[in-house]
Amino acid sequence: MITRFMPTPALAIKFDRAPIAIAGVPFDNVSLAEILALAGEMIASGQPHYAAAAGVDYLAAALDDVELRHILFDAHLVMAEDKTVVWASKILGNELPENVTLPKLIPPLLELAEKRNWRVFLLGADDTVAGKIQARHPKLRLVGAHAPPIQPLLEMDHAGILRRLRAAKPDILLVAFGSPKQEKWINMNFREAGVPFVLGAGPTFDFLTGETAPARRAGKHFSKFIRAVFRQWWRLRARKSAVVAAAGPNVIPDPFGNLVIRAPERLDAAAAQASQSEWLRAAENSHVMFDLTDTVFADSTGVGALIRLRRRARELGWQFFLIAPRPPVEAVLKLMKLDEFFTIQASAAGARIVMESAAGAASVTSGVLEAELRIRWTGEVTALNAVELGAYTESELSQVTPGMTVVIDLSRVTFVDSSGLGLMVRFKRNHTRRNLNLKFENAIPSVRAVVRQTQLEEFLLD
Repeated sequence: MITRFMPTPALAIKFDRAPIAIAGVPFDNVSLAEILALAGEMIASGQPHYAAAAGVDYLAAALDDVELRHILFDAHLVMAEDKTVVWASKILGNELPENVTLPKLIPPLLELAEKRNWRVFLLGADDTVAGKIQARHPKLRLVGAHAPPIQPLLEMDHAGILRRLRAAKPDILLVAFGSPKQEKWINMNFREAGVPFVLGAGPTFDFLTGETAPARRAGKHFSKFIRAVFRQWWRLRARKSAVVAAAGPNVIPDPFGNLVIRAPERLDAAAAQASQSEWLRAAENSHVMFDLTDTVFADSTGVGALIRLRRRARELGWQFFLIAPRPPVEAVLKLMKLDEFFTIQASAAGARIVMESAAGAASVTSGVLEAELRIRWTGEVTALNAVELGAYTESELSQVTPGMTVVIDLSRVTFVDSSGLGLMVRFKRNHTRRNLNLKFENAIPSVRAVVRQTQLEEFLLD
């Protein structure tokens, strides 16, 4: 069976300035006024989007949490929450206009919602808190508030929360579960919730009631973040003087209907700013091979542009390859922990072979050997495909008879998020109750790291 999972594409948000990658995370180069305008565009589109505000502690956590990094890579808008992040952008050569904290963003967002009659839902607020917020914003269309029981992410009643959201039909969903739980919940559920603008609001909504001052960020991981920034700055600083400017990039079709972007010698802020619209059009219309053969330098802005191009291609079901990066570019990607995030091939021919293989590969395959059913999952196991993958796996499990062992082989799984973990936990628990032995085997290190982060390694992996 050949299956291609096609998510509903979000709005192609147009940014005037290129993003910058800091510690491997792409920050959008936007001011508070521009963020509010972009929120309005997302709401007008009617398609689901999510935004994230990341500060020093969040970025430090993302250095060790593969899933959290992926969530930031795929966010439709990433804002710098701390002044330290803005400072880092300045020394890396593409200064962000300002830091935007949640207490600085959410009140004017609610005021704008009052003016434009947008519907707002507060997830993580009880009726008392919601009433106080309503009193401060009397014209706000507050269509719902719900404070679910405090539980681990994978034990929450996601289906019940989604029923509430679909019934309320909000334009804006604010989620106050604290980080990283709120970001992981959003990534798991924002598509199915169908809310045009979703934002994590912090641990509580108390700062919106007027009775509590906004909590100061602890900055516990300041030194870890600073070390990561200086390593990035030193690597880029050491390479800058060795290169000269070159002609701009070129986008050309190959004989197989794919698009090849010939990257410039310097993939820097100037090149990204000049070419991001052309590159984006390519990523929206075809599989893309971003040819880095002639590129000898990439800075934080150039890498940020690559992350955003890959996200947009993925949203639309296209593949995005980096072709033949030279050692200096490879070193930058590895420094930012992006070498496993991108699909990298030594040549365009190699990328075409991967494309052809993916087009003909089933997401779920199985085989029965004596008293053992072996099932192999392939690709990413995420919120994009967990429902469909689960259904196909259930159909394969119909072959199971009492006394058999079921092995789900993860050797070809490249990434798993909380939705994928939830699927694994469900299968494990269901088959334990049925007195069947179900095992997950051969997880690659990056997948095992995600499982370990949730303290499920002993339960799930053999």
